[in-house]
Amino acid sequence: DGSVTQSQFDAVGRLKAQTDAAGRTTEYSPDVVTGLITRITTPDGRASAFYYNHHSQLTSATGPDGLEMRRKYDEYGRLIQETAPDGDITRYRYDNPHSDLPCATDDATGSRKTMTWSRYGQLLTFTDCSGYVTRYDHDRFGQVTAVHREEGLSQYHAYDSRGQLTAVKDTQGHETRYEYNAAGDLTTVIAPDGSRNGTQYDAWGKAICTTQGGLTRSMEYDAAGRVIRLTSENGSHTTFRYDVLDRLIQETGFDGRTQRYHHDLTGKLIRSEDEGLVTHWHYDEADR
Repeated sequence: DGSVTQSQFDAVGRLKAQTDAAGRTTEYSPDVVTGLITRITTPDGRASAFYYNHHSQLTSATGPDGLEMRRKYDEYGRLIQETAPDGDITRYRYDNPHSDLPCATDDATGSRKTMTWSRYGQLLTFTDCSGYVTRYDHDRFGQVTAVHREEGLSQYHAYDSRGQLTAVKDTQGHETRYEYNAAGDLTTVIAPDGSRNGTQYDAWGKAICTTQGGLTRSMEYDAAGRVIRLTSENGSHTTFRYDVLDRLIQETGFDGRTQRYHHDLTGKLIRSEDEGLVTHWHYDEADR
């Protein structure tokens, strides 16, 4: 689509700045020894800072709003505590010094969830804070083949030789089947009642036609792979336009109504227009 993004690197190949197609520059400050990013400054001048321990593990991050996320690790380098920007603390517990997988987590309310794992790192059981246990079965490739709920209800999964999901049997015994093309794209979903929903793809793997409930929709793309035209089952069209940063700036619907969208330097939506109706969007320092 002709858009260009430029990147700047230091003498040892570390990213220092990136300028997008609109001329907006984001700056990166890597640590001179480790190369880890310690500061990111966005085009509007707002900065986020990152701090690490001597094992290069992230210990805290401070956002543009000044709120901080913190992490603590044990002597084995495993995460044992995480404090969210709102002050909520989650703790992680381990029962095996040779495993990086937690056996329990305690959230900010004091509720505990427990997990057991296979020697291959597959989740075997999960117990929620109310004591409700869910068990998992796996095949030799590590794929989940069954999920057993505490009340005795089970769901089963089947796969083909490529590891693609081919069938799911729910707790009521109803089976949904899945079919794929040679490229591995999902082409057909067959519901328990025998109804079929299908998708056709182009040579690049993009969906160009979908059929659901006997109704067919088609999609057209531009050179950048963005949907620019959607044709409904009755032949009516919706068209889409984008800026050089791939943001949607205009949508003309089946009924001919046109909506336009405007963004600020950081990409946030700040104004929308719908047939004369104008909506403005305002954000606080946390982008809310």
